[in-house]
Amino acid sequence: MYIVGLVIPVPEDREKDYHCWAASSAQRLRALGCLSVTEAWEDFVPDGKITDFRQAVAAQPGEKIVFAWQVWPDRACMQKAEQIMANDPSYNPPTDLPFDQSRLIMGCFDPISGPDLP
Repeated sequence: MYIVGLVIPVPEDREKDYHCWAASSAQRLRALGCLSVTEAWEDFVPDGKITDFRQAVAAQPGEKIVFAWQVWPDRACMQKAEQIMANDPSYNPPTDLPFDQSRLIMGCFDPISGPDLP
């Protein structure tokens, strides 16, 4: 198992657009081998004293935080999917993304605990 995590600032007034984009993206990722995609819209994201989710993505007033993660069978499967997306123009991001892609943060992780791990 391999995890890709994302933190994304999304304008609050683009929530419905984001939901549509996320559903479409999840479908395409699953077709490439992703086991599951979870997207979570901000409910309670407190401001930190030193750092927090908002500061991490330079969130602007009126933006909400989306916390998302993808579960892949392994790193090789995720990397193969990335290569396919990089080389296939149909995977280019739309010009009207419902968020500022330059402020999205992403990281890849090897899980150390969880329901499917010993």
